[in-house]
Order: sequence, then C-alpha cells, then structure tokens
Amino acid sequence: MSDMSKTPAPDDKAIVAEAEAAVERIGKARNEIDKVIFGQEEVIERSLVTIFAGGHALLVGVPGLAKTKLVETLGTVLGLNASRIQFTPDLMPSDILGSEILDQDKAGKRSFRFVKGPIFAQLLMADEINRASPRTQSALLQSMQEYHVTIAGERHDLPAPFHVLATQNPLEQEGTYPLPEAQLDRFLMQIDVDYPELEAEKRILMETTGGEEASPQPALDATGLTDIQALVRRMPVGESVVEAILGIVRAARPSEEPGNDARRHIAWGPGPRASQALMLTVRARALLDSRLAPSVDDVLALAEPVLQHRMALNFAARAEGIGVRQVIAELKKAWM
Repeated sequence: MSDMSKTPAPDDKAIVAEAEAAVERIGKARNEIDKVIFGQEEVIERSLVTIFAGGHALLVGVPGLAKTKLVETLGTVLGLNASRIQFTPDLMPSDILGSEILDQDKAGKRSFRFVKGPIFAQLLMADEINRASPRTQSALLQSMQEYHVTIAGERHDLPAPFHVLATQNPLEQEGTYPLPEAQLDRFLMQIDVDYPELEAEKRILMETTGGEEASPQPALDATGLTDIQALVRRMPVGESVVEAILGIVRAARPSEEPGNDARRHIAWGPGPRASQALMLTVRARALLDSRLAPSVDDVLALAEPVLQHRMALNFAARAEGIGVRQVIAELKKAWM
C-alpha cells in the first residue's frame, strides 16, 4: 500500500490504534441512527461517508422518505450544532448568512452589529434547496467551499466542522431553479433516497405510530468527528485503488474514440475535484466498514453517487433514452 502524498509514512501502530477507537465510536453512532431510521442502510452509509470525508451531500428523493429526519438524527448522534433552512422563492441571501443591524447605546452612540444567520451551524440542512433563486443559492457557494462568509467586507468564519446536507424533490419542478453546475460540484456526493423495502416499511408503521418513539443519543462530538476526519485523510491507499479512481473519472469525460459508446454519450464530465472526492470517500467507507485501507470495490460502490451530478449527457443519449446511471455502470465494467 502507498499513500498519494509525499510526506513520510505515518506510524502504522498509531493509525491502527486510532482506527480501532474510531470504529468503536462509529459503531455506536450507527446503532443510535438505526433506532429511528429504518430501511435506508445505504443512504445512512453514504451520509456518514460524506461527513467523515469532510464534505457536503445532496439528498434527492420524493417527500416522505425521512430525509429531514435523517439529517436531524445525524446532528444529534454526531453531537453537532444543527440548523435548518426551508428554501423558498422569496428567501434572500441575508436570511441565510445574516446581516448587520444598527444599534444605539444609552449614550446615543450608533454602531453596526452583525447578527449571524442560520448558516452558522456545524450541520446545516438546506431543505428543498432548488426552490430558492440563483442569487440565494449562490450565498451558499462560498461557505461550502471556503468555510467562511463575507458580510460588508468583513470575513466571518463558520464553525468547525461545517457540513451542508441539502434535500431536493426530483418530481415537482415547477417554480424551482436547477442548481448550477458550479454549486453541484461542491457536493461531495448525490445520495438518491429510494422507497423502503416491505419489511422496513412494516417496521416504520409499527414503531412510529405508537405512543412513544425511540430517541437517538449522542455518540460523538465535534472534536471526535474532527479526529475521525483527520484519520480518514491519513489512511493508506493502494496503487490499484488510485488507478481505478483515475481510470473511472477520466473515462467519464467526453470522447469521440471509436468503439467507446459510453463516452460518446457524454456532453461534459467530472474534473479533478471528482477524483479528490472519490479518494476521500473510499477511505471513509473503508473505515466505516472497519477496514484500514480502501479497495477497488469501494471505488465501484461510490462511483455513481460521486460522479452522477458532475456530468451530463448529450442530445443523442437523451434521444436514445440513455441515463447517467447507465453510462457510469458501463464505465465501471472495466474494473469489475
């Protein structure tokens, strides 16, 4: 195994000890989440992978699939200060970032005071993010990438860690504003939330319609989460995994090469940020699965949620009824 960085190799025993302690804490967090979220194991896994990798996630699914409940539960279990913003067409950037107000003291002296908006939280839920205007959506752009906001020329740092989990309804598109590609690229993963299986839905009925509902308890705190995120970045990555990441990401870019039908359907593809996202997420997934290093299987499992919102198909693909998922599935076959 070899790491991509040029820094000296870390102490293996120290990493093993840290990883074992992290795995125990992660297991407790999973158990607490499982108390209240049923039948969405893959969604839970990908949400935790996103947070442990230090990124943001876009949750896409129809109403009523516990997206909001999941974000609330993650905030509680991970011990993070959470806030929620319901995006609407009339929402203004100041409603998210905050604004300066004019104060007057007892002596009559006036001065401006900055009142922080709901973005100043460690876990921000942006509910139905595509309902806000592009101007308001762009208010999140700087914070998601640079972890600070600028108001009246003054910089205000966001709390650490800082994560945005945004939701989007894929059905109702009237009165919505599609997210620009630049902002989509800031999301580490797009997590599709599907309907639960029969047994899971039966459990939902039995456990959420009675007199009492289970309540999750904190299993981590902000410091513990930051330690896990630092550990993820120190995990070793094998050459085969690096080659798989680069091979799939680079294959997801347009090409007119003969015999490459999948790439001929791509209008534009992912940039190097997608490679970085895959590198981080496969490490986090390995740790979540109690492993000390990722495998090619991790790359194959996370290629779709990492790439699907970072690429678009051309008119010919749409005319043939070919979707992004189909193209990514074809690209993955070379590594199976």
